[in-house]
Amino acid sequence: MPPELRSKLGRAQIEIVNFHVFKRRETLKAPKVTRQILGQGAESVGVFTETPDQMVRRAVGSLARKRNLVVLNDEAHHCYRRKPDATDELVAKELKVLKGEDRQEAEQRDRDARVWLSGLEAVAVKLGVRGVYDLSATPFFLRGSGYEEGSLFPWVVSDFGLIDAIEAGLVKIPRVPVDDDTLQPNDLPTYRTLWMRIRDKLPRKGDKIDEPSLPVELEGALLSLYGNYERSFNAWRAATTDDPDATPPVFIVVCNNTTVSKMVFDWVAGYNRTIPGQSGPAAVSGHLELFSNVVDGRWTSRPSSILVDSMQLESDDAMSDEFKRAAAAEIDVFKAEYRARFPGRDVDALSDSDLLREVMNTVGKPGRLGEHVRCVVSVSMLTEGWDANSVTHVLGVRAFGTQLLCEQVVGRGLRRMSYVTDPDSGHFLPEYAEVYGIPFTFMPASDVPKDHQYRRATTGKRVWAQPDRGHCRITFPRVVGYRYEIGDQNLAAEFDAESRLVLSNADLPTYTEVEGITGAQEVHTLDDLRTVRRSSVAFKLADELVLRLRDDPDDNGVRGIRPCCFRGCSRLSATGWAIRVSSC
Repeated sequence: MPPELRSKLGRAQIEIVNFHVFKRRETLKAPKVTRQILGQGAESVGVFTETPDQMVRRAVGSLARKRNLVVLNDEAHHCYRRKPDATDELVAKELKVLKGEDRQEAEQRDRDARVWLSGLEAVAVKLGVRGVYDLSATPFFLRGSGYEEGSLFPWVVSDFGLIDAIEAGLVKIPRVPVDDDTLQPNDLPTYRTLWMRIRDKLPRKGDKIDEPSLPVELEGALLSLYGNYERSFNAWRAATTDDPDATPPVFIVVCNNTTVSKMVFDWVAGYNRTIPGQSGPAAVSGHLELFSNVVDGRWTSRPSSILVDSMQLESDDAMSDEFKRAAAAEIDVFKAEYRARFPGRDVDALSDSDLLREVMNTVGKPGRLGEHVRCVVSVSMLTEGWDANSVTHVLGVRAFGTQLLCEQVVGRGLRRMSYVTDPDSGHFLPEYAEVYGIPFTFMPASDVPKDHQYRRATTGKRVWAQPDRGHCRITFPRVVGYRYEIGDQNLAAEFDAESRLVLSNADLPTYTEVEGITGAQEVHTLDDLRTVRRSSVAFKLADELVLRLRDDPDDNGVRGIRPCCFRGCSRLSATGWAIRVSSC
């Protein structure tokens, strides 16, 4: 803000609230029997519930004695209820294409919108509203609203879209898989449509998982994306050796439920394994070294990876017991660090939600609890407004039924790290975000499958500059599409012995080509696995086989394994069984 205007801003009285404050609360806790006598259900509004006026006085805080307020709706696409004349049948038809958790989220959005807009209407009745200003990166109607999905709000004054921002260099360039060595005709790359390939192989919410075991496609995606992250991390470390405030690049994983996120987190960051005959659990290192919270069999004092439930942290509700159990180890570690950093404060006065919210909101911020976090495994979509500018890699392990969801999750990784211009060109240098598992479509095209089409409808309205301010008018080119033109020269091909290509790895790609709407292409590979010693491969394989035999000695799926006892065994189990793995 220009300095000459800051004093005027300071004259404004502002209250920042979450839409949850518009929920009408209970003024008195009444027993269930009392509610039944009064004819009230557990969720109904009755004599013990706030009146709209009481809710408004509580929600607006210091503005309760003011009149004619100005409302600024952030993330305003969540504010509006369904179309007034939309029938339940029409909305149900729109939601029918969504299934499972995607549908639950859409229905939850509708309930939240009712709370939000009803609250603002109550404020207007009680105190008066002079004007409402909506702010959103996606200013259009959502699926299930009764409007055509993607149609802009009729009151939009300015819409500077994501593609415009990418082309202008104001954000990172997202690079998504465009090719790999498993492609069949008409298929999208494996790591772009990851969810469709693994959804039936993942545990359901509430399932008990003792040892993290990922579908091979998900494990391949993590290893492939991590290989690129490791190179980015090493480049960052070499470039910031003299900068004590530098924070590392961040890798985020967005999962569909608590069970899957816990399984992924344990695989990535480490977990406790119960071993028969031992008094306590043994700490097992994570599979990704830079993200592991276990080093040399001990939990680190400063976690590199965190597990968060962004939907719970965003609401006012207490954290679920299930999630508290899943994140118990990291919560204890952050409490210890908080005590060390702020000896005069009472860490026990903080709830677990407060602590994890502080960690998540300070990822990438030097001198704060989240400064050293490298990996964030999230349940549900990371909350809108969470914009750590150090996010460089994004993996989606959930359904993405709409391009809105794709755009919002990809958007968590698009804030630039540097706004310093290149001295030679005078422009920003390109920065990239590598994106797996999210079927993000930059622009609609005729050859894109129907499920991945996306069209933002226009309203047909034109905004004119005032006659006396025509010289200030800003014009933007209206991009309607892209076309590739090839010159008139003839193309000739000469084939020799080196032109032959053997296709393999039909189920799991060994390389993945990523590309953005502009900027450089890059290839991610699994070549890092070639550096693993053959004896390490034998050990890990034997370890998995021993665990299977320990749990089920008659496992017919383990073939060619016999009990043996000789020097040089690859692995000796707690029961005296030994496994020899040949280096075939």
